[in-house]
Amino acid sequence: MSNKILLLLRHAKSNRNIEVIDFERPLKKRGLRDAKTMGRWLSDQMLVPELILSSPAERAITTARKVCKAMNLETSLIKTDERIYNANPELLKQILQTCPETLHTLMLVGHNPAFEELLIDLADTPVEIPEDGKLLPTTALAELRFTGTWAKISSHCAQLTQITRVKNLADSSEPDIDTH
Repeated sequence: MSNKILLLLRHAKSNRNIEVIDFERPLKKRGLRDAKTMGRWLSDQMLVPELILSSPAERAITTARKVCKAMNLETSLIKTDERIYNANPELLKQILQTCPETLHTLMLVGHNPAFEELLIDLADTPVEIPEDGKLLPTTALAELRFTGTWAKISSHCAQLTQITRVKNLADSSEPDIDTH
């Protein structure tokens, strides 16, 4: 058994003003910038995933690619799993349980409400919901650490180390005026 790090990254801000199906919604310019900012921050923190599992939805996979490029990582680290798109916490845990035990640091890129629910489920202590009611707004990252194996990941097994919101990072200097 060894120490594992799970990084939950909610996709960046998408463009709701384009008439496409939800799955094909692209990122806004702000989302592209925020994903790059988060990638740089992850690199600075030395939180480097060995594997990135992403929803194949356009906004999630684009977020994963932008983060990878900002970290100077090969985008071949990204694997898509269609189950992440409409997942619930139980399904996300099942996906995690199939990960290779040799992995130390894994990043999931996907969507709410499943990611917030998974975070609350995995945390070994109650998770405080911020005043704005958003535990993981767009481009927010939760870092969870646990000792054990991916195959045995279960409710209340992990310590929530931090939640990082991109708007709190130095590179993200433009005001957040979009309410979606």
